Amino acid sequence: MIRLVTLDNPRVAQSFIDYMASRHIDIVLMPEGEGHFALWLKQPEHQVEAEAELNAFMANPHDQKYQEASWQVADTRTQQFQYHSPSFIQQIKSKAGPLTLLIMVVCLAIYTLQFVGFGRPIFQSLHFPATLEQKWQLWRWISHALLHFSIAHIAFNLLWWWQFGGDIEKKLGSFKLLQIFLLSAALSGAAQYWVEGANFGGLSGVVYALMGYLWVIGWRCPEKGLFIPRTLVIFMLGWLVFGFIQPFMAIANSAHLAGLLTGCALAMLETPTKLETPTKKS
Repeated sequence: MIRLVTLDNPRVAQSFIDYMASRHIDIVLMPEGEGHFALWLKQPEHQVEAEAELNAFMANPHDQKYQEASWQVADTRTQQFQYHSPSFIQQIKSKAGPLTLLIMVVCLAIYTLQFVGFGRPIFQSLHFPATLEQKWQLWRWISHALLHFSIAHIAFNLLWWWQFGGDIEKKLGSFKLLQIFLLSAALSGAAQYWVEGANFGGLSGVVYALMGYLWVIGWRCPEKGLFIPRTLVIFMLGWLVFGFIQPFMAIANSAHLAGLLTGCALAMLETPTKLETPTKKS
């Protein structure tokens, strides 16, 4: 099949599909995520004609001939002209880049191995360095972020990793997300180890770093197209405070706080001139 164009209005797209069907040329509509849909030509031999008709349609999509075509094919329209609902996997992939997806898959794989009986050896291999020898096992400064200890724990962390990390990777690229991930995992892990030792794990320190980064970038550089709703910031900060004052749950509060400060600091360093007063020219 040949991809013709991407549109954000499936009803308008259907008019073109119906018109081309009346000319015995098959076009299918496929979702591409974030409210966009692609038109695909099933018969390559009609590419020239289809592209010419598409140009005419885009110039005047409300022409009477398109409406008439929709009425003509209404009774004979088959499944190929119906809208295709995206699958759960397609919805996940539409918002996430390759690094976002890779970290999710690795976390799920590690959790599965822990669940089926390999919990202790995996934790012993991946936890934050607790001895002088382990401090030179550099993967440990990062790998502790991939450990999770319950369904609620991994579900909460992966949801926000997908939400925040996906936004950053889609807008700024995989390298930027990798930079934030590596730095925040190391610093949040060091903070938590310094306060309570090496008995911890999870992406939450990184998640707070991503939240802090989005928060500051959205404030100082709105032109980047990244932002986080104020209600979500209030919720995340409220959960951070709750973690420090509640006496019941084991929460890596120091990792959360260090991650948040890391993300905010990274965003501030990337926008050093945002608040400077412009120099007047004579």
